[in-house]
Amino acid sequence: MSSPVRPLNAAPPASPLASPPSAKSAGHGLAVLLLAISAFVIVTTEFIIVGLLPSLSRDLGISITVAGQLVTLFAFTVMLAGPFLTAMLSHFERKRLFVVILVIFAAANALAAAAPDIWILGLARFLPALALPVFWGTASETAGELAGPEKAGKAVANVYLGISGAMVLGIPLGTLASTAFGWRGTFWGLSGLSLLMAVLLLVVMPTLARPARVKLAEQARILKDPYFLGNVVLSVIVFTAMFTAYTYLADTLEQIAHIPAGQVGWWLMGFGIVGLAGNWLGGQFVGRGPLLVTAITSLVLAVGMAATTLVAGSHAWLAVALAVWGIANTALYPICQVRVMQSASHAQALAGTLNVSMANAGIGLGAIIGGSVIQHLGLGAVGYVAAAIAILAVLVTPVVNRLQSRSTG
Repeated sequence: MSSPVRPLNAAPPASPLASPPSAKSAGHGLAVLLLAISAFVIVTTEFIIVGLLPSLSRDLGISITVAGQLVTLFAFTVMLAGPFLTAMLSHFERKRLFVVILVIFAAANALAAAAPDIWILGLARFLPALALPVFWGTASETAGELAGPEKAGKAVANVYLGISGAMVLGIPLGTLASTAFGWRGTFWGLSGLSLLMAVLLLVVMPTLARPARVKLAEQARILKDPYFLGNVVLSVIVFTAMFTAYTYLADTLEQIAHIPAGQVGWWLMGFGIVGLAGNWLGGQFVGRGPLLVTAITSLVLAVGMAATTLVAGSHAWLAVALAVWGIANTALYPICQVRVMQSASHAQALAGTLNVSMANAGIGLGAIIGGSVIQHLGLGAVGYVAAAIAILAVLVTPVVNRLQSRSTG
């Protein structure tokens, strides 16, 4: 994951420079669509490695635990570089910025496809991790500017749909592609798509006024707010729980549930399709109390992750457990984003960026914890440990709620 996305029903803040009337044209609508597709390609690049871990580890002759650290590398790079690079590049002209980002992704995915060993593959994962949060931090706002004030909310929603689609469908689609063309073929495909989107944006997207530089000193006051910081810590715990198990889901399906390798992609596809419902449910219910909804959804997540291992011997019950897991897993994306942004008394854009950076800390920690569990307790214990971390998130929510009275506002 990686940078701020506003609630879908909220228009982005007014740009300091008014958009020209032509920004409302149908051509600019096509540019918004291309941004959404670009978001799908970029975020798929982040998460695709999860579905490729089993075949990648076999081909490179490394353990699944070592391969899983590629997830940690990407996530920690986003976490550490995200806020800084997004702030540093936020005043760059958007069209050129997006084209450069997509070219970086094209080159990095090509390098991953040709990587002879884990070290080169690690470099190929490090480079796009630097560029990804910059895209996340600017794409939604740019889409709103292109669409104009009346259609800004819908434009932002369209870009977020591309991001959500990548989170829940990018992994299974890539896994299916790797079944047909190998994991290297999947990266070649992502490289080609990234380059195609760079060319299309270069041709279609208009040149927009360069945004003004924004000072972060005043916004950074939210870092002194205990309630905001508590919500950020809660996001770290939630994402750690999610990715302790999710990072190794493909291997779990192969080794524990004995799903044939060629069918794992279809199971992940089902997980992703069900997850789209979770994304919708999360957006619908988060307004009823972000902390309460976080606790309830984390509890459902714990049940789903633990049950998946428990009932792995029955494919019918396995499908039910994965559905429960998938709904809760994807619902927590918008729930955590909205919860953290609402906990900030001001500077919600910075709050969103920090939330996504810390969520990536959780993703990286989850991959590390899951790998350690596999080494010491076996793959079958991963779901139970992940469930325990999700229960910890449930227990932390009332503590965070009590911090609200100490908020410095």
